[in-house]
Amino acid sequence: MATSNIVRGTMLLTAGIFISKFLGMIYVIPFEWLVGETGTALFSYAYTPYNIILSISTVGVPLAVSKFVAKYNSLGDYQTGRRIFKNGLSLMMITGVISFLVLFFSAGFIAKLTLVEGSTGNSVEDATMVIRMVSFALLIIPSMSIARGFFQGYQSMGPTAVSQVVEQIARIIFLLISAYLIVRVFEGSIPLAVGFATFATFIGAIASSIVLYVYWKKRKPYLDSKLQEQERSYDLPLKGLFKELFHYAGPFILVGIATSLYQIIDQFTLIRTMTSIGYTQEFAEISYTSFNYLGHKLVIIPVTLATGLSLAMLPAITKSFTENKQVQMFKQMNQAFQIIILFVVPAVVGLSLLANEAYGSLYGLETIDISGPLLAWYAPVGLFFAFFTVSSSVLQGIERQQFAVISLSAGLIIKLVCNIPFIHLFGAKGAIFATILAVATVVSLNLWKIKRSVDFSFHQIFKRTMLVGIFVTIMGCVVWLAKWFLGFSIVYTDGRMESIIILAIGVILGASVYLWLSYESTLLERVLGNRIRILDKFFKRKRE
Repeated sequence: MATSNIVRGTMLLTAGIFISKFLGMIYVIPFEWLVGETGTALFSYAYTPYNIILSISTVGVPLAVSKFVAKYNSLGDYQTGRRIFKNGLSLMMITGVISFLVLFFSAGFIAKLTLVEGSTGNSVEDATMVIRMVSFALLIIPSMSIARGFFQGYQSMGPTAVSQVVEQIARIIFLLISAYLIVRVFEGSIPLAVGFATFATFIGAIASSIVLYVYWKKRKPYLDSKLQEQERSYDLPLKGLFKELFHYAGPFILVGIATSLYQIIDQFTLIRTMTSIGYTQEFAEISYTSFNYLGHKLVIIPVTLATGLSLAMLPAITKSFTENKQVQMFKQMNQAFQIIILFVVPAVVGLSLLANEAYGSLYGLETIDISGPLLAWYAPVGLFFAFFTVSSSVLQGIERQQFAVISLSAGLIIKLVCNIPFIHLFGAKGAIFATILAVATVVSLNLWKIKRSVDFSFHQIFKRTMLVGIFVTIMGCVVWLAKWFLGFSIVYTDGRMESIIILAIGVILGASVYLWLSYESTLLERVLGNRIRILDKFFKRKRE
């Protein structure tokens, strides 16, 4: 796959993921209005263990299928990919049922680890109920996700992108309607509304499955024609088929749940530790929700680029590595890392500078003294998560997936060891510092392994990082000056509308300055591989 195709695949997947994440951020505004901040905290307690159980139940198979199918397609064997898809679906149906039963019956235990019984705020019984409600989605999502992996193995990103958006839309519609009816119409309890909100994940999964089935019916004639053109088959026995698949899949389990693992450590330690050193449970829950759920939804937006990139890039790098096309593989890896630097660095810096305004605009100002500073500290985590996602995908593409497990294990040990002491030293910020230290360690180890394994040079990446650093510094100064100038007449604490105005001005100015600098210096087209013609209309650079 040419590097320009990687960009197209990346943009398609990123668009789908971005729209999905953006909708996932926006719906929180009316949802929080309906259930309040403690209700939102209750909602978040269900999703972290759910994400972990989901990843374990799929045992990394969906992404491994993408790599597996891409490999055998490049060797001209389409039948093997089709066989692993059909057998993988059966396997995912079984693990989906098992994972549902595990999460449903362990909900009470998880709730007790999260909350202190008898304290003010959410109760253990409420947390148990919402965890059980979300567990029903596990009956469908593992099988659904393997279909996405199969299409990605053919370097077809449309089914994944469209199904993700449809899934999110269906989930949000059910979530908001059910919560509104329970709270406002029938005057039911907040925990019941939150329970139905988590059950919305099951509804979204059904909608996504329907979309993928439609794609399968539409693409089946083309896929069947590939089978007819096949000239060779490796004819692997079923045991050998699954042996190779799980060789790929193992590392995907931990890599896929890395973010959730850091979050579950916070979920099990932050509230208990803060209450033990004198904070109320309500204050601790607000702090936890501020960065680990509401703030995370903002931070994860730029990380969607890395997620889309890694999904689009993995089959391409696998193909180049299998065919021993080292020059092409190096170009793909260079482009992957540089796209992260080009787009994610300015995004996290901008979010840090405009943290109070961003949080106030979306979630209100009631807890801004707590939430705004925590979001500002948490924003850089997005850059490290982005590099982790892409570097792990590169390792998997060059058959070094086992090292991704080693590096992630080192990061988790650091997080476990440092989290409670850091919370004692720095309060809620301590959990953020522990995450940054842990993920930065993982990224450093991954990059070292990539360099050592294929003798990949980071020289070009380093040079362009320096240039991006200069541009981001200029951008940051412009945003800071804009906030200072606006402060003479308007401040974010005046209200939500004032926060929106300052945020909009800061984003427009900062993005314009950064894009202009990147465009005039030709950095954009050197990284993306093509001239950005749409920007010619705005910045009027002379055509070359």
